[in-house]
Amino acid sequence: MNDFPLKDDAEHTQDHLLALTDALEAGGLVQVRRMLNHLPAPTIAHLLESSPSPTREVLWKLVDRENEGEVLNYLNIDLQADILTKLSPAEVATLTAGLDTDDRADILQALPEQVIQQVLGAMRDQDRNRLETVLSYPEDSAGGLLNTDTITVRRNHSVEVVLRYLRRHDEIPEMTDSLWVVDRNDHLVGVLPLRKLLVSDPEKTVQDIMETDFEAIPVSMDQQDVANRFERMDWVSAPVVDDAGKLLGRITIDDIVDVIREETDHSIKSMAGLGDDEDTFAPVVRTLRNRVVWLGINLSMAFLASLVINQFSQTIDQVVALAVLMTVVANMGGVAGNQTLTLVVRSMALGQVGRANAWWLLQREVSVGILNGLLLAGLGGLIAHWWFSDSLLSLLFASALIINMITAALSGAALPLLMKSFGIDPALAGSMALTTITDSVGFLSFLGLASLFY
Repeated sequence: MNDFPLKDDAEHTQDHLLALTDALEAGGLVQVRRMLNHLPAPTIAHLLESSPSPTREVLWKLVDRENEGEVLNYLNIDLQADILTKLSPAEVATLTAGLDTDDRADILQALPEQVIQQVLGAMRDQDRNRLETVLSYPEDSAGGLLNTDTITVRRNHSVEVVLRYLRRHDEIPEMTDSLWVVDRNDHLVGVLPLRKLLVSDPEKTVQDIMETDFEAIPVSMDQQDVANRFERMDWVSAPVVDDAGKLLGRITIDDIVDVIREETDHSIKSMAGLGDDEDTFAPVVRTLRNRVVWLGINLSMAFLASLVINQFSQTIDQVVALAVLMTVVANMGGVAGNQTLTLVVRSMALGQVGRANAWWLLQREVSVGILNGLLLAGLGGLIAHWWFSDSLLSLLFASALIINMITAALSGAALPLLMKSFGIDPALAGSMALTTITDSVGFLSFLGLASLFY
């Protein structure tokens, strides 16, 4: 049943919110509960994330108990933590009981370590052992993504035996496109795709039809590298093994979609100085706390650029046009640098840039910076001459523009590589550092040249 017409996602969400808000204001809690719980869990989660705090709290209380775990799974980390901190460890264990192991691990990692241990203590032994296995690996590694719910077979089994074994299950794990072939010590020796199993002669053995030319994912591999491998290989699922080749579990494409989305969100938010868990409808105090530190750092960087300007205050007083044109030099450098920075950060995330090709990339970007500088300096110099009728000023402006465009290209390409080598996230700090460099060099080159000739 659907109480809303089919529309695009954004408009559909707003229709849901308006209808639910109107019903809440009218006091129709029964109607809201019915409307809410007829929606899929991802849609309910999206509505909660799109609601202001007071409305969100009411809506969460109206979600049916059997739907809470699945809805919680689709919420952002900040909202998950906000809900979980209000529950007892036993309630958290019950709430997440129906979720996959990797999803439960993701949810628990939003809690303090002491609370995690209390929640694990409230679980059944089998669930606790599975979760402890996943939680023992870093959150951003293949181990943090793996799901231990897999189906394994032996290579000496016949196809008929395997099919009979599958029919004994009420259902098989979601995203199962292959069975994993292991030896008696659980070492992965082959992959048996369902597309081959279902059409093979029942008398054949697993060894006859299994694939041995496969790539297993090391448990310590970074999640971004895992996502890149899924993209290249068009996998639906992939096995995860330890250093000895023992099968630990599998990673499925739905987890990879989450990784890609998280990495995209991280890159976008980091360039604005926002945390990964930034909540659009968080309370004012929490939002202030998340943003003020980054803004304070940016304020200090802005003062550095202003300090450069202050060194040439007398020159600016003599030639007022400098104050007008110097912002153009700095702005052009910032825009050009951010083009390069964005390209390099993205390419690094995809694993396309490293030691083997970094030097070529630097040369290419400097060459582009020189050509862009010459072209734009010519155009900018003509405009400056037409505006102020000062040949010397227009020449100095064009020269400073060339210098800053080259600096921007070099900085935009080199900063992410340098930051990564020092363990600094280039998506988080690159934009701020680049702006400081291009502003300072832009002001210094233009005003410095002007002070020499005026």
